Amino acid sequence: MKFTPVIGLEVHSQLKTQTKIFCSCSTAFGSPPNTHTCPVCLGMPGVLPVLNKKVVDYTIKMALATHCTVQKESRFARKNYFYPDLPKGYQISQYELPIATDGHLDLEINKQALRIGITRIHMEEDAGKLMHDPDRPVSRVDLNRAGVPLMEIVSEPDIRSPEVAGEYLRRLRAILRYLDISDGNMEEGSFRCDANVSIMPEGSTNFGTRTEVKNLNSFKHVEKAITYEIARQKEILLDGGEVIQETRLWQPDKGRTVSMRGKEDAHDYRYFPDPDLLPLVIDDQWIAGMQSQMPELPAQRRERYITELGLSSADAAVLTGSRALSDYFEACLCLLNNPKLVTNWIMGDLLGLLNARGLKINHSPISPEKLVGLLELLGKDVISGKIAKTVFEAMAETGLPAKTIVEENELVQVSDSSAIDPIIDAIINDHPEEVKRYQGGQKKLMGFFVGQVMKQTKGKANPKVVNEMLQKKLG
Repeated sequence: MKFTPVIGLEVHSQLKTQTKIFCSCSTAFGSPPNTHTCPVCLGMPGVLPVLNKKVVDYTIKMALATHCTVQKESRFARKNYFYPDLPKGYQISQYELPIATDGHLDLEINKQALRIGITRIHMEEDAGKLMHDPDRPVSRVDLNRAGVPLMEIVSEPDIRSPEVAGEYLRRLRAILRYLDISDGNMEEGSFRCDANVSIMPEGSTNFGTRTEVKNLNSFKHVEKAITYEIARQKEILLDGGEVIQETRLWQPDKGRTVSMRGKEDAHDYRYFPDPDLLPLVIDDQWIAGMQSQMPELPAQRRERYITELGLSSADAAVLTGSRALSDYFEACLCLLNNPKLVTNWIMGDLLGLLNARGLKINHSPISPEKLVGLLELLGKDVISGKIAKTVFEAMAETGLPAKTIVEENELVQVSDSSAIDPIIDAIINDHPEEVKRYQGGQKKLMGFFVGQVMKQTKGKANPKVVNEMLQKKLG
């Protein structure tokens, strides 16, 4: 019996505000425990929350970027549950009237266009963090994170494979970073995902019982956890059992999910409108103001790179996958209008260097200006392609510009035929057998002769000039 997976994702993204959603405490990561707290985020009696306008601005931008409808009126609600990291005994969130609804995100996977619906986007405050003592049965509470602004993005159950789930998350995080409203750092918890997973018989339209999988802090973990959960549910159903609605925890070290608790429904949280916060009213002028600040988004850039710059869809997808990488590419193009040459060097040598050193593009030892300086020397035939590779490596090691490295090491390309001519004559005289075979029809031996010349000149000879001279001499 075959089954179809049904996957929906709930993404919590921490917004890049300097202060929390309802108070003026700092949102800075990594400070000593409980140093960024006040009576409001500690839930002291008699305090009142005040909404951070920047949180609303950022959420409107994300709504516009994902084709959602921004609601003219939305409300905050209290989500009631009791846990040590929730000082008030409730979380301020949005329930019946979220700020944005009915959006979508378009993907292309294996040349197949997919549209993933977005049910809603809403704002809420984060809870604190429990820190468990590994040596004693003691847990401590750090409330620095309590009240940090979150934006929750809830997808429709439109995803049908772990691979699509991973790509959806990558595209979503790219948008957040292009908008500069979240750093999307999964390691620090500022981009978190819960996956709702169920399966149904192939051809059916009735969804099965779903489980919610938590503790997914990387794209690979999301894909692996969903893959495991699909297989687990299949095994249960094929053995005649029933899948239980529950929350499960992903254990990456063991490659499995384990039961965490029974899955709550909305009524379990006893939602009701927060009496301390007025309804949020957003007018057309506010929305228009946010629309005017929207940057070029990944999908728009990707299409421009393909249609206007002539890049392949694969190269365009890589270059726009990260705003920092795309901005680096754009900076190069401002200095050198040769998209394909710049793309080849970024996609090959530069990314290879960064991957080998474990660096991000914003920590590249070679700036756009220095890379373009190298490519200009290459384009003017000052250096050969082979020498350019050597110069690139030297630039990464020393931080010096290409021109300085070329001059100090006397790497200027030799294009003077009078300097190359005696070298070619000597090579032809030293290899009479290869000359005979070449003239007998083995034209591939041209590469052998060119290689010998480049070896003798230590890569300085102009390959184009060498090819032309060899063809004349060998016939």
